[in-house]
Amino acid sequence: MKIIVPMAGRGSRLRPHTLTIPKPLLPVGGKPIVQRLVEDITKVCGEPVDEIAFIIGDFGAEVEKNLVAVAESLGAKGSIYYQEEALGTAHAILCAKDSLKGKVVVAFADTLFKADFKLNSDAEGIIWVNQIEDPRAFGVVKLDENNVITDFVEKPEHFVSDLAIIGIYYFKDGEYLKDELQYLIDNNITEKGEFQLTNALENMKQKGTKFVPGKVDEWLDCGNYKATVYTNQRVLEFIKNELKIDSSVVCENSVIIQPCFIGKNVKLKNAVVGPYVSVGENTEIAHSIVENSIIQSNSKIKKSNITDSMIGNHTKIHQKQAEVSIGDYTELN
Repeated sequence: MKIIVPMAGRGSRLRPHTLTIPKPLLPVGGKPIVQRLVEDITKVCGEPVDEIAFIIGDFGAEVEKNLVAVAESLGAKGSIYYQEEALGTAHAILCAKDSLKGKVVVAFADTLFKADFKLNSDAEGIIWVNQIEDPRAFGVVKLDENNVITDFVEKPEHFVSDLAIIGIYYFKDGEYLKDELQYLIDNNITEKGEFQLTNALENMKQKGTKFVPGKVDEWLDCGNYKATVYTNQRVLEFIKNELKIDSSVVCENSVIIQPCFIGKNVKLKNAVVGPYVSVGENTEIAHSIVENSIIQSNSKIKKSNITDSMIGNHTKIHQKQAEVSIGDYTELN
């Protein structure tokens, strides 16, 4: 089994955080989004994952090293591919064509999920979906009486289905997928100027491939900062029994209301932190209250009341009562 992770997008809806860090590497519950994603997929695969291929932009050698380490921590080979131009989802996946062999899971790295099932690798294809109230902003699938997907509908104006595609797919035959993606490129088949995976899926379906839905218990979006803060809350709830405070944390006259992730060498003084707070390493919080927020590493918060916020690395906040979204090296006084 191989996992293919397209993650070269700019993450513009999560600026300013993505000006310095690729969106899939932003932390949720103390781990990068992409790391949680591949860990969760590995758990449901039901068989060993031998390779995880990451399709990235120009993220730098350190990011590439970290991604390979994530794959190796799961017992898989880590491969790096590049998408130099944003030409759509089909084009992104095809950038990893050398890894499109055998059984393949494709997972776009801006979503997390909670599921309690094992992937049926005998299926020809699986498209993960989640039932939502308003499907108009999403691609959806329609099913027949045998639970087989009959139609893919992109952002329907009128109701056709409430099963939204969440961006995770399984293909029993990676080579077949590669050929269908290449067909789109060779014949310049595009939607709004981009090569789209849904066109390849439709072609495969027309040729007889049976796609079935894989339903998750919960779908967590990381598209903007409010959604990411909420996802952090849910992840901390999921892993609350695993959370431990590292011995390097200094907690002076302070209270931690679980669930929280507290990184190494964090210093808390006269502070109340939690619930649902993730704090990166080497951060200091003094004379402050922080709840339902993500605070990254090497930051300092003093005499402030922070809630529902996402705060970057190396930030300084002093005497503020706020809900904020600020990037790295920002100061609020």
